[in-house]
Amino acid sequence: MKTRAAALLRSVAALCNDRRGLAAVEFAFVLPLMLVLFFGTVEFSSGVAVDRKVTLMARAASDLTSQSTQVVDADLQNFFSASVGIMTPYDPTPTKVTLSEIYVDASKVARIQWSKAGVMATGATQATLTASSRSQGDVVTSVVPAALLVAGTYLIFSEVSYKYVPTVGYVMAKSGINLTDVAFTRPRQSVCVFYAPTSATMPTTCSTY
Repeated sequence: MKTRAAALLRSVAALCNDRRGLAAVEFAFVLPLMLVLFFGTVEFSSGVAVDRKVTLMARAASDLTSQSTQVVDADLQNFFSASVGIMTPYDPTPTKVTLSEIYVDASKVARIQWSKAGVMATGATQATLTASSRSQGDVVTSVVPAALLVAGTYLIFSEVSYKYVPTVGYVMAKSGINLTDVAFTRPRQSVCVFYAPTSATMPTTCSTY
């Protein structure tokens, strides 16, 4: 009996002293954390890159519009398509771009004069125009920087939103992160930028709604 007990104790002691496979066991414990850190770094880097592109898109859309004296739906569609192209190589379909013109009245109240939005369908090469969430006459004073609230002036206002969904959802928000940015530019060739669906209905005076 004592011999068996002694043998058992020796076996336990030998097992405790056995270091074979220790590195593999430690690696198995550390591997999940390493994978989370790796994919987290990759997804974070991609998110930062997409956020930067959202900023560039907002600036491009506003700048292209401000260089015109008048725009029709076909022009806006081209502007939207050009700005969305900046998103390459990332998927452009979660993108929504909104272009508006703002008038600042004598009381420094900013109101929407016209507004149009564009989205990108899956596999499409041209943007699709959609109704904007902003309407003519909407007050948007709160979104305009104080330095740009100059009475009697117009602003081209672009808004871009992009829903970034990480490839590996468990390291970031599974439902995605909404990335947004805005840009303001003043009309360069005229006091305001006229808008109409077609040139046949183009106004001849700047609106002051």
